[in-house]
Amino acid sequence: MPLPKISTPTYELVIPSSKKKIKFRPFLVKEEKILILAMESNDPKQIAIAVKDVLKACILTRGIKVESLATFDIEYLFLNVRGKSVGEEVEVTITCPDDNETQVPSTINLDDIKVQINDKHNADIKLDDEYSMRMKYPSMDEFIKTNFQSGDINVDDTFKLISSCIEQVYSEEESWAGSDCTPKELNDFVGSLNSKQFKDIETFFETMPKLSHKVKVTNPNTNVESEVVLEGLQSFFG
Repeated sequence: MPLPKISTPTYELVIPSSKKKIKFRPFLVKEEKILILAMESNDPKQIAIAVKDVLKACILTRGIKVESLATFDIEYLFLNVRGKSVGEEVEVTITCPDDNETQVPSTINLDDIKVQINDKHNADIKLDDEYSMRMKYPSMDEFIKTNFQSGDINVDDTFKLISSCIEQVYSEEESWAGSDCTPKELNDFVGSLNSKQFKDIETFFETMPKLSHKVKVTNPNTNVESEVVLEGLQSFFG
């Protein structure tokens, strides 16, 4: 007689960027093993890949392509899956900013961590009196290439990231979809921008929604209380 199959509960949440409601399940022991091994490697790239693979398995709603989700979507989804899987709280180690040396533990409730939206953020960038450009958010694959590859980030990598995030260039009468252009065409287009236009693109990335949470910590050696802002999945991966 085969062993019984244990039922798994399902939950719902809303994807931050699209506001789409999806269903998910907690991760299983075999999936938790993948995460533990990735975490023990201390390799951000391995952790990011493990997170993506586990999300693929745990998201039950059809049509959700994890590779195409914005980085902050993936981070938010993972935290919720983790919370329903192994507990709503995570313990992190924080370095006290007053001496940048003393480390103290802090317990964070995952339900308190939200994607923060910057009021100044705008996906539409006005290039001149005629043309504008609409940006899309970098996916996890694009994020990994730029942030977790070996060596320092160079100008070519920055151009590739920007090019991959161009959704559309448009005017009142015409429009060009980024998906219809070759990487070289997009790269050349980025290279033709002036400093002001390039700065506006940088502002798009700097003000992107991000997983963020403020924590107050007291240095036991100096009794100084500080507020620390934790950002990104790595900060909460306990």
